[in-house]
Amino acid sequence: MLINIAIAIPIIAVTIMIHAAGMVLVLQSLPKFDKKSEYQKQRWQMHIVWVGGTILLMFIVSILEVLLWAFTFLALHAIDGIEEAFYFSMVTFTTLGYGDVLLDEHWRILGSFEAANGIIMFGWTTAIVIAVVQRVYYRNINHNIP
Repeated sequence: MLINIAIAIPIIAVTIMIHAAGMVLVLQSLPKFDKKSEYQKQRWQMHIVWVGGTILLMFIVSILEVLLWAFTFLALHAIDGIEEAFYFSMVTFTTLGYGDVLLDEHWRILGSFEAANGIIMFGWTTAIVIAVVQRVYYRNINHNIP
């Protein structure tokens, strides 16, 4: 059990760094949406682009995190083959958990750490998308939103 925890902690730390980098990239790249903005004429189109782009970028970030877990399972010989490792990681990270691909008893706890990591990352992604929606759509209504 302790080896599972020792392996999970650095992986979770790396997924946090990947997610934080995605968040910073999204939030720092947003233009100022104010009444004098050059985007005013195409406001709705630009809003859709920014929100959609945020969702796409955070999806790519999640895929990178799933790949990190998949490569970890491959390195540990817990799963054979990249496709099966990616599939298991995606199903586990999203907490879908079909159960058609299973880890050896020795690595089961590591799989549960991935599920916990995934649910936290998806919650964080939701917060990022909400922040972008607030900044893009409601900037003119509530000037207290950063």
